[in-house]
Amino acid sequence: MTAPMRPQMAVCPGCVAAPSGAVEQAPTDARLALSLPSIHCQGCISAVERGLNAHPGVKSARVNLTLKRALIEAEPDVHAADLIPVLENLGYEAHELDVTALAATQNDTAGRDLLMRLAVAGFASMNVMLLSISVWSGASDATRDMFHWISAAITFPAIIFSAQPFFKNAWSALKVGRLNMDVPIVLALVLALVTSLWETSLSGEHAYFDAALTLTFFLLAGRYLDYRTRAVARSAAQELAALEVPRAIRLLDGQEYEVPVADLAIGDLILVRPGGRMPVDGEVTDGHSELDRSLLTGETLPVFAGPGTGVSAGEVNLTGPLTIRATAVGEDTSLHRMADLVAIAESGRSRYTSLADKAAKLYAPGVHILSALAFVGWYLYTFDVRTALNIAAAVLIITCPCALGLAVPAVTTAASGRLFKKGMLIKHSTALERLAGVDTVVFDKTGTLTAGTPQLVNLDEMVKSDLEIALALAAPSAHPLSVALARAAREAGITPAEVFELKEVPGYGTEGIFQGRRVRLGRAAWVGAAQGSQTAAWLDTGDGNPRGFLFTDALRPGAAEAVRALQEAGKDVLLISGDTTGAVEALAKRLGIEKWVAEALPEDKAGRIRMLAGQGRKVLMVGDGLNDTAALAAAHVSISPASALDAARVASDIVLLGQDLEPIADACTVAQKAIRRIRENFRLATLYNVIAVPLAVAGLATPLIAALAMSSSSITVSLNALRLKS
Repeated sequence: MTAPMRPQMAVCPGCVAAPSGAVEQAPTDARLALSLPSIHCQGCISAVERGLNAHPGVKSARVNLTLKRALIEAEPDVHAADLIPVLENLGYEAHELDVTALAATQNDTAGRDLLMRLAVAGFASMNVMLLSISVWSGASDATRDMFHWISAAITFPAIIFSAQPFFKNAWSALKVGRLNMDVPIVLALVLALVTSLWETSLSGEHAYFDAALTLTFFLLAGRYLDYRTRAVARSAAQELAALEVPRAIRLLDGQEYEVPVADLAIGDLILVRPGGRMPVDGEVTDGHSELDRSLLTGETLPVFAGPGTGVSAGEVNLTGPLTIRATAVGEDTSLHRMADLVAIAESGRSRYTSLADKAAKLYAPGVHILSALAFVGWYLYTFDVRTALNIAAAVLIITCPCALGLAVPAVTTAASGRLFKKGMLIKHSTALERLAGVDTVVFDKTGTLTAGTPQLVNLDEMVKSDLEIALALAAPSAHPLSVALARAAREAGITPAEVFELKEVPGYGTEGIFQGRRVRLGRAAWVGAAQGSQTAAWLDTGDGNPRGFLFTDALRPGAAEAVRALQEAGKDVLLISGDTTGAVEALAKRLGIEKWVAEALPEDKAGRIRMLAGQGRKVLMVGDGLNDTAALAAAHVSISPASALDAARVASDIVLLGQDLEPIADACTVAQKAIRRIRENFRLATLYNVIAVPLAVAGLATPLIAALAMSSSSITVSLNALRLKS
């Protein structure tokens, strides 16, 4: 007989584990994931891990600073709702993530795979090179043949394993009738191996197994450099899906039942407690509270919610319990539609073609034709297949696009290192190329140009007695304006007055009794004041004359300098925000930005980016919120601060590691220099081919000499790239 289902009490309905079913099962450890957008250093990692591991029931907690995420193994009765307050008490913002939705983004092995193939190619090439030295030193006849056969035994398995990426990419291109950079690479490898095997079987003097392995090693080095310039490419749409609440509290006949969000239907009544995120789109039917919409709209302040107020999935309920009636569930919610917008934008951006790919379209056909003509010409001249094949192989090796393959990653690696020292992490392989062409910069407001926290501006205008009452009313409240007011008052040395019967009225403010009269701190309409255009909290001390505490959003360090430097560089700067018109207009005037858009929804931001792109603009988008994610993915290139949530950081090409925005303008300059270096590398590679190809066609370069020449061109390209660091 199973126990009757009892309602579970928790702060966040999406953070409680599933209730027991009818069949008893052995309890298993809970795996929890928390997003930690505010961590930024090793000290943060230590504090978070220490705090989580000290919580009863937590077995282990590990923090990933790059992903700004904590993964926790805990007892089955430990929920994310229990851990989020622990982190908030330590001063860290935390959000629950769906572990199942994140699973698809945690299994990347591309870096380890490339490194393993590079190591095998390097080890094999060193061994074959030692055997080749013996042949060059005069080994002949049976000894030479034995060394050649040993080299073949080492080379073939090594090439089959290490060169797999080139073979797969070449085959994928040929299947659809096109050529890419890997097709001539594969042809050069195959011809070098076939020629070497033929020479070995005929007891020839020369074999080129070392050339094939050296070629593979250099090319893999280029691929690995390219990989190291960016973070693992994850899908921002998947990250958005992970932010969807996995479970909710459904009300049925006055009883509370925890159910998976997937089981909810339109018309269901759902209870959302303070601190919980909305699991679906809906309408408030009961309760009063305030909603934090900053993740979705960028609004800096909470908004009032009462019966009839519409809510969207992902919004956070702040102060009072709300009952909502579902109007959209599953794939129809606003959060899921945002994920769809991001997925569409990501697929559009993936069509961007790098400079190396453009060069390959012209280069690959020319190499094939030249090698084929060399084979035919020498065969008709000598009627010796062996000689013709050797020369054709030499032409393919000497013209192999190894230098072109290194031209881009060598420069991007050097540029990425320089920008990393300035506090910027390049994630995407083509980000620098795209950043160099930017002519328009679009900034988000909250959390990007501003710190996202209100700052009291008229403290000096208030009398001490009012400040003492205001501090007493603000201290127990978690409302952002109350927190900012209390902090400013304490810093000014104010002590709270003795206010009794303190009570927070959800959606309105805080009230109490002071010297026998009722005092209030909260919304203008609640205390009988007229709300102006500036953000304010109003104090009523019972005398019928409400006083307003005025707030502004503090600028992020370097914001003004970054905007001014971009404008001086000739770039058009725009401000697009979901915040109110007054707040956006005030910030635009403060920073000297002439073009701005307020109260923009996520689809409005992405639509404006697409409109600018349709006008031929190359747009750099700088944003940090979920409401910016689709715009970040749709932009020509995008930047997000490290304090941004996972989805925004994943959607962006570049992450700003520090608080200062000033490096953004410098990044554009470095990107332009990087593109100049890349083009110089292409010219160096072309000059090398102009000199080396005639020698190979004339039969003056064996495949081994061709491999050495190819290596020297690769080294030259790499040295030129290093100039960017200066």
